[in-house]
Amino acid sequence: MGWPLLGLAIALAAFFSSGQGFPSARAETMASLQERARMKDALANDPGVPSVAPQGYDVTIVVFSDYQCPYCRRFHADLKQLLAADQKLRVVYRDWPIFGGASREAARIAMATRYQGKHAAFNDALMAGPVRLDTDAIRQAATRANVDWAQLQADLARHGGEIDAALQRTGRLAETLGLSGTPSLVIGDYLIPGAIDGATLRSVVQKSRAGKS
Repeated sequence: MGWPLLGLAIALAAFFSSGQGFPSARAETMASLQERARMKDALANDPGVPSVAPQGYDVTIVVFSDYQCPYCRRFHADLKQLLAADQKLRVVYRDWPIFGGASREAARIAMATRYQGKHAAFNDALMAGPVRLDTDAIRQAATRANVDWAQLQADLARHGGEIDAALQRTGRLAETLGLSGTPSLVIGDYLIPGAIDGATLRSVVQKSRAGKS
């Protein structure tokens, strides 16, 4: 059962206060719209995080997840099924490693695999493996995904700072949105701070798409 849908603007209310009294309704509305647009851009258009963007997509799903989160595993399966049926969905993968060192190691490696075009395969391999991760389990997932380990280490050395900065940005966004766990989603203008099933996922995508027509 999913969490109630929340308008994205509600979650961003903290951004709208200036600390100098209450602005006029018109000024507040304009500021809200501007902040909402800025936040949506920050969420969905970060070049430092992996994404899948088919040509002609009309709905973006931003996924906050941790590779040691069992609910993220279930959601991943539902998302894959939806992506196979709906060719107009863009997905932004925001790794949010909140379950400790192994989660962070997995997130850093996942983000590095995109430099050799293996993020999707590695993401699937990790999500299909054991929930409790360690270095060996992560490397086994990399092997199943045909990741070149030597190249991966070189990419981590070369891009490690960028990867860490992207993880920090994701953490700040999660805090700003008031998220408390994974998976959490932003689908169009809907914020869903918790796990949902496949039927609810499809319903929210449809609502987001209908709101644009």
